[in-house]
Amino acid sequence: MSDVYFIKAAGLSDESLASGLKSLIDSENLFSFIEEKDMVAVKSHFGETPLSGYPRPVFLKTIGGIIKAKNALPFLTETSTLYKGNRNNAVIHTEHALRQGFGYENTEMPIIMADGLLGDEELEVRIDGRIFSSVNIASLIVKAQAFVCVSHFTGHMMAGFGAAIKNMGMGCASRKGKLVQHSTVKPSINREACVRCGECVIWCPAGAVVMTPQGSSIDPHQCIGCGECLAVCRFDAVEFSWDATFENLQKRIAEHALGVYKSTAGKGIYINILTRISKDCDCMPTYENICPDIGLLVSRDPVAVDSASLDLVEKASLRSLRDIAYDIPCRFQVDYAAELGMGSAKYRLVNFQLS
Repeated sequence: MSDVYFIKAAGLSDESLASGLKSLIDSENLFSFIEEKDMVAVKSHFGETPLSGYPRPVFLKTIGGIIKAKNALPFLTETSTLYKGNRNNAVIHTEHALRQGFGYENTEMPIIMADGLLGDEELEVRIDGRIFSSVNIASLIVKAQAFVCVSHFTGHMMAGFGAAIKNMGMGCASRKGKLVQHSTVKPSINREACVRCGECVIWCPAGAVVMTPQGSSIDPHQCIGCGECLAVCRFDAVEFSWDATFENLQKRIAEHALGVYKSTAGKGIYINILTRISKDCDCMPTYENICPDIGLLVSRDPVAVDSASLDLVEKASLRSLRDIAYDIPCRFQVDYAAELGMGSAKYRLVNFQLS
């Protein structure tokens, strides 16, 4: 059973929560694994638009400051997306991060993309998975001497929810790693609902969607399963067979997370932010709140911190996450990650009182 430290939001501002996070880390010596001169990858998410609920820069500035006080070298990092948008290569992703307020003046850390210019700088990490014997992880995640994973809890259209495990598995994978995860999910078009707007054609990164007189059509052989068509369709015309895909996808995400966990074992910590909780992940351009603000969770165990996060979200909303987001058995990723040896789904919640 692992300790998960909890700072209750209680109407506090981001600045007050960030101050509380520093007090917690200092009082419990939670960054003790970081040594002088360590290069520390601080993995977060910059959001797709200013409207989404991504981790705000003040949290990252606080984390970076604690690391610098240990005479270590933190850098803020992310990876490229498969789909078109603001973040599919290092140049436009970095520009986007600056527009979102993640410049050095707000975080006091440089931005260095973990998977290089085009998302293909990777290292192969051997794992004892049930699907994979090795996974492709962004090279700088593996090369860094320590790892701080800062995740914003959200619902997710394919994984049920996203937090530490998804931030590691999907967010730290190279482009190749992302592709093999997404390739299990194959969408289809409901022709009766399709209005032939063409948005899915424009945004498909693989060119798998074409427009016909009857509506759009997806070539399953060309489809990479990234879910971008589902994200941009406003008319519920894109359909997934969730029952056939959720288990395989969550296994693939968890096994890539295992690659990150293995390469950073003993030198990592996981911080989940449970405010601005939305139905969809922060890759989406819109924001739909589904739960009251809860607070911050911190643990050295990624499975425990996600398990506690899911429990607290359901407690605060008085409903299952499947009822307020997507009807996907989302606890599967937590249980499977525990089976892989990444941590324990059982935890001890330690309430940290702010002075």
